[in-house]
Amino acid sequence: MSEPRYKLHWVTVLVESLKALKEAILPLVIVLISGRRNNDSGIWILDNWSLLLGIILVVYLVSSGFIKWRRFTYWFEDGELRIESGLFVRKKRYIPFERIQSLNYTEGIFHRPFGLVKVQVETAASSAGEAEAELTAVTRDDADLIKIRIAEGKKRKMQETGDPSEVEMDGVGSVETEPEEKRVFSLNPKQLVLLATTSGGIGVIFSGVAIFLSQFGEFLPLDKVSDELAGLIEFGVFIIVLLVLVGLFVAWLLSVAMTFFSYYGFTVRVSDEELIITRGLIEKKRTTIPLSRIQSVSFVENPVRQLFGYGRVLVHSAGAADDGSKIQLFPLVKKRALYEPLQEIFPELDLREPLEKLPKRGRKFFYRIDFIWMIPVIGVVGWFFYPYGLLALLIVPLVMGFGIWQHRSAAYRVSGNQVTMRSRGISLETSYTMRKRIQSAHMRQTIFQHRQRVASIHLNVKSGMGVHNVRLRQMDVEEAEDLLNWYEPSRESGCE
Repeated sequence: MSEPRYKLHWVTVLVESLKALKEAILPLVIVLISGRRNNDSGIWILDNWSLLLGIILVVYLVSSGFIKWRRFTYWFEDGELRIESGLFVRKKRYIPFERIQSLNYTEGIFHRPFGLVKVQVETAASSAGEAEAELTAVTRDDADLIKIRIAEGKKRKMQETGDPSEVEMDGVGSVETEPEEKRVFSLNPKQLVLLATTSGGIGVIFSGVAIFLSQFGEFLPLDKVSDELAGLIEFGVFIIVLLVLVGLFVAWLLSVAMTFFSYYGFTVRVSDEELIITRGLIEKKRTTIPLSRIQSVSFVENPVRQLFGYGRVLVHSAGAADDGSKIQLFPLVKKRALYEPLQEIFPELDLREPLEKLPKRGRKFFYRIDFIWMIPVIGVVGWFFYPYGLLALLIVPLVMGFGIWQHRSAAYRVSGNQVTMRSRGISLETSYTMRKRIQSAHMRQTIFQHRQRVASIHLNVKSGMGVHNVRLRQMDVEEAEDLLNWYEPSRESGCE
């Protein structure tokens, strides 16, 4: 007996049509405003060709959503999730259950009134931020059925092969019962505001405001203003400054609002097999991350957040989840409140501070290379803007101070089967990595480093389809060699 085939909910038409219109908004606007509408020829089609072409384009985009809904089917057969779609060119995609790592759910504003979800199927081959397959709108019962059928298929595969890793690698739960989920972290409104004010998103908005204000003078014909209005313009400088402040305040409010909508209800739950992250107000997202796929954990503190004792926790996953292979586990967390929830998720992780510092003889390597660009810049600025250009000499102590800061911030610790490394670019990052997760390790040493008996160590862990490089510069060469010896796979077998 053939397996039943399932269709998407009719809301798919609306969601896909709006998505197509959004992606084509720029060419659509260009088409609509590029034609003549002054009826010079007296022929309506010729005088309104852009309007007609725009209508045809809109109809085509809307019909694409209808076609996807009518021609999209999925079913389960021979241990695979099978999908068939397309009108003129029929596309078939077969995804074996054992390759599926997680199912991510999203509830948009068109899904919630009908109790629907968007299901994204993630596999090891999924590129960062892009699902292997997407079911635009299905009922919650159908979403649960997909999860159950995949879990059943994996269990059957395990029984046939006798390999328990077939089940350990999945992120879709158990067949008999839903795994118990325990909440370990959530963001409150106060943390959301702090997250917005210290995030990079507000910088983008500020940049946009600055660009607009920089062009403000283009709209004012100051060269044509009479002398009688000169005093008024001088007074207007105060008004412009006030407008700038108001604009920055509005930008700050926009950043807070965007972050609030995106991270509203941010919650992390953990079960025996997976992490479940839910967030969003207008569009609610649910991302699942198999615990067995997490390769490295990092605690990142930018200078502003570090002043207040805050940072964020990132995890690198071997399979690309909805937000990519680098996932924000805790977008904002107090450092002293970090260890308890993180220990609940990763009980084997050693979260002690790294205490092994770098040797002083390697400190100059953190800033010496910068003289290659500093000297020409200082020379050019000092020559053309003399004597004030000599202030460019201040670059030297600033860069040297920053290099010394990086050197003092760096540290590491090797404890059992885990290595902890701390380093600074602008932000301070502390990475916790288990030896069994390290894909490769190597040491680099230049001729200059050789003279000072220091070297740089690089550890690569899997991150999505690529690798994440955990590195520590200017280590004592003997300590770097000891770390390479610690990594040797032959030494791991007796310790795991």
